[in-house]
Amino acid sequence: MSLDRPGPTTPPERLSVLLAEDMAAVNALIRVRMASEHAPRIPEVTAHLIEAGGKRLRPMLTLASARLFGVRGDNPVRLAATVEFIHTATLLHDDVVDESDRRRGRPTANLLWDNKSSVLVGDYLFARSFQLMVETGSLRVLDILADAAATIAEGEVLQLTVARDLGTGEETYLKVVRGKTAALFAAACEAGGVVAGAAAQEQEALAAYGDALGVAFQIVDDYLDYAGVAAVTGKNVGDDFRERKLTLPVIKAVAGADGDERAFWERTIGAGDQQPGDLETACAILERRGALAATRAEALAWAGRARAALAGLPQGGEVRGMLADLAGFVVERVA
Repeated sequence: MSLDRPGPTTPPERLSVLLAEDMAAVNALIRVRMASEHAPRIPEVTAHLIEAGGKRLRPMLTLASARLFGVRGDNPVRLAATVEFIHTATLLHDDVVDESDRRRGRPTANLLWDNKSSVLVGDYLFARSFQLMVETGSLRVLDILADAAATIAEGEVLQLTVARDLGTGEETYLKVVRGKTAALFAAACEAGGVVAGAAAQEQEALAAYGDALGVAFQIVDDYLDYAGVAAVTGKNVGDDFRERKLTLPVIKAVAGADGDERAFWERTIGAGDQQPGDLETACAILERRGALAATRAEALAWAGRARAALAGLPQGGEVRGMLADLAGFVVERVA
């Protein structure tokens, strides 16, 4: 009987094995830079979220983008840590804004500590991320990641301003998603290409890949909020409904709603008058109107765009194939 452990099976696992040495350096750098001599709560809160798991897709995308051009070393590692710090900071802030109590299957930092700690530690991580950016010595990298940080904030504010407005359409939804999620995916890929010396059109291809991958990733998240299983996703099914978020499934259902369905959405999402059984009713409407199937199709289409963007990148080595597989993995739960 063999005691060998099974090898990596998913695209993130295979990418993680390929990038293992560099990711170890990223993790070591994160541990050093999240330390604080005067405020021990900072590493406590940061470690709770960073060490909770997650696939570390964003920093791996930075390392993989640089590896496409045969480049490794300090600068890709610095940028990968930067991307993870920005991502962690946005999660800390998001959980406060959304009043969430679970993240990656664990209690959120704001629940274990408080909102003030989450916000301030998030601010600290943003500051640390900019220090790391500067250390690369690349103004172009600083421009890309600073722009991404601003775009993420814009996306979050736009989401707040259109929240619970049943007149919100798919175009606005896409602006929100491209801001709050896809911007960091795109920046992670593009920045990796920049420090690797990629040509301008190759940097653009990396950004396009990251953008499409990020949009697909968020659409899948929104789909799974109604069609997922909490034990698998690590999040409570129906959180978006309870928080009255107008995600793509609901936007599609509202667009095709009859009078009774429109009244239901106005009561539950618009006015916030939610009663026992409303989540089940919402899911039934989404199914009846084909909103979940249409959302699934959108996610698959964006994953296809991500794979198409890879045509403008070097074909040598195994990294490009892994990035293509990653686009498929992001949507395989709805495939």
